[in-house]
Amino acid sequence: MERRTHYPRYQVMQEQEQWDDHTREIVQKRFEVVGTLHNLTGAEAEQIRAIANLLVDDGRKELLDFIVKHLDTKLSSDVGESQRQAGVPPFQELVKKGLAALDKLAQAEHGDLFATLRPEQQIALLVGLENETLALPAQEGQPIPAKAFFQNMLSETVSAYYSHPTIWSEIGYGGPAYPRGYVRSERGLTDPWEARQDA
Repeated sequence: MERRTHYPRYQVMQEQEQWDDHTREIVQKRFEVVGTLHNLTGAEAEQIRAIANLLVDDGRKELLDFIVKHLDTKLSSDVGESQRQAGVPPFQELVKKGLAALDKLAQAEHGDLFATLRPEQQIALLVGLENETLALPAQEGQPIPAKAFFQNMLSETVSAYYSHPTIWSEIGYGGPAYPRGYVRSERGLTDPWEARQDA
């Protein structure tokens, strides 16, 4: 894919020496190749890649792999569960059962698994879930709320995508400001180390 940016020569990682050691380690790990997945099967990972590709309109492998890794890690955490809406299953169940239900819906509507469908068919299914004009088949007798599944997949995909340093560089985000901080905080002014469209 062609790099889409107003900052073609800006690379946020050139600023990493300005970050503290802990922050630098966290950001550098975002470039690591995905190893063993702990919560997702290979088929589920491919399904997530297909969904993410459509949601962020970016098919670069390293970014889709990072989104898969993010979701795989999130499935081990219960952070945010206390804010879960009534009637929505825990995140791990929502994602795992939601992916299985999406495949069943894809087979019912188009005769094949979601990841193998044409993009326009995949988009139609996702839009149907978002608008609740399509329902996800129940899994193990448990209903899967279509809109909640879609919204969670969208939220986690976008969150992971925009936390990757490659995207930071492309949108001109300067990365963590700690401990250096910003000096020129007036509107329209930038610090010397920030991205510039002519840089």
